[in-house]
Amino acid sequence: MRFIKGHGTQNDFVILPDHEGSLDLSPSLVAALCDRRAGVGADGVLRVVRTKAAGDLAIDDAFGDAEWFMDYRNADGGVGEMCGNGIRVFARYLVDAGLAAPGEWDIATRAGLKRVTLGASGDVSVDMGAPEVLGDGSAVVAGRTYDGLRVSMGNPHLACVVPDGPVTGLDLTCAPRFDTALFPDGVNVELYQALGERHVEMRVYERGSGETRSCGTGAVATAVAAASRGSAAGTPVPGEWTVDVLGGRLTVTLDEETSHLRGPAVLVAEGEIRPDWQGPRV
Repeated sequence: MRFIKGHGTQNDFVILPDHEGSLDLSPSLVAALCDRRAGVGADGVLRVVRTKAAGDLAIDDAFGDAEWFMDYRNADGGVGEMCGNGIRVFARYLVDAGLAAPGEWDIATRAGLKRVTLGASGDVSVDMGAPEVLGDGSAVVAGRTYDGLRVSMGNPHLACVVPDGPVTGLDLTCAPRFDTALFPDGVNVELYQALGERHVEMRVYERGSGETRSCGTGAVATAVAAASRGSAAGTPVPGEWTVDVLGGRLTVTLDEETSHLRGPAVLVAEGEIRPDWQGPRV
């Protein structure tokens, strides 16, 4: 089994080319691959499969002419609907491998079609779609409650403001607590503080992965929450936001119709899983 290792602002992934959808990607295999001591190590897995070969992955005519489907899995083996850093790395791999040309085109995901824009090198931009603001919420971190905003980016987020910062001092060794009635399938919890005009710093605890160095969909959700706090109507104010994460910097652009995420996508290494590896049979 061939793999490529990549990251977007240090949110890292194992990329598995499986063009014809022949790999049995079980949750235990995903978890073993993502294990940082006994496996390759990553926050998640990106399986590269042709849309027409994606089988039972909810593919339908809505995906149009998109040639490639991003099958994203969290580090615990669970299925993820969308990953903003992952889709940029996915797009960079397609161009690097000669499977797509630099330019602008769609990638199929469980959260629908996502249009990416990239050159032969450099940053990747992705149209993340219109954020869905679902109302107020709160999370408890190390015994303290932080108020936030519930936002769907195709996957669930709870972006909470830290009024007296810094976010770097928060204890995220344990999962934040939240209202499971509002989030029956779990939630990605972001904690952010304002650094300046349209500039925030964020940390994130991702469902199925724990704290990660970055989260692309979480960066957009955080920008939406911060932009909503500055709005008398409680709706996000359009504009460009700088979101600093532990692994670097992302740019989020909000307008009246959609949201865009821009940032780096780096391919680090490639290799093969040994047939005598002591993980699940591969």
